[in-house]
Amino acid sequence: MHSLWQSGVLDPQGPVGAAQKLILLDATAIMLAIVVPVILMTLGIAWWFRSGNTRARYWPDWEYSGPVELVVWSIPALVVMFLGGIAWISSHDLDPPRPLPGGKPVEIQVVALDWKWLFIYPDHGVASVNRVVVPAGVPLRFTITSASVMNSFFVPQLGSQIYAMGGMTTQVNLKADRPGTFPGLSAQFSGDGFSDMRFPLVAMPQAEFDDWVTKTKGAGGNLDAAGYSKLSRPGTIAEPITFGTITPNVFDSIIRNTVK
Repeated sequence: MHSLWQSGVLDPQGPVGAAQKLILLDATAIMLAIVVPVILMTLGIAWWFRSGNTRARYWPDWEYSGPVELVVWSIPALVVMFLGGIAWISSHDLDPPRPLPGGKPVEIQVVALDWKWLFIYPDHGVASVNRVVVPAGVPLRFTITSASVMNSFFVPQLGSQIYAMGGMTTQVNLKADRPGTFPGLSAQFSGDGFSDMRFPLVAMPQAEFDDWVTKTKGAGGNLDAAGYSKLSRPGTIAEPITFGTITPNVFDSIIRNTVK
């Protein structure tokens, strides 16, 4: 039975997602080093100092203990140091614009619209809406902007949610380790059609990806100024669509024309 975790951050399908899962598990284990002992000590103290235990000593004037102070302050301090170290190292290792090893990345330009996702492949001369197709095992460089309000691009199984903002770009480098279909979504509320801003990321072998590009070119459709103007109108689409040709520098034009 397919469960929710099988399409989320706890089921990573790429190096970035796997590293983020490890950070999540490490941070949870470190925090449990305080949570579990505190729960056990709370139960133990309540049991030991129960009214029926005549062996429990009552110290009404006791107010300070060096060993106790050392324990209650050193353990939280170590936890903060460990968590801070993990956050510091991972924020550099997993910096979204940092390229991934494995060769030349596939360039994909992403535009958040009301309420759909536009994916442009500048090196291949094609584009798609609400469906992004990539080769498995190859680094992917997503350059992201918004043609409207702020949004957020997120493929949980690949990792690294990142914001899309009008008039500027952000970048995230990801990779799918194996062929498959991985759910993507908008993680930022952006209006009435926000809940429909979902898309599949389809990873396939390189040969199949090349075949998809060829078929997309042959299917027609042109992402020019008129086509983009129609596409950018607020609304949702029932099924993904593709464009076999694109106007050169259409992504740069979208950024320039977005109201800041």
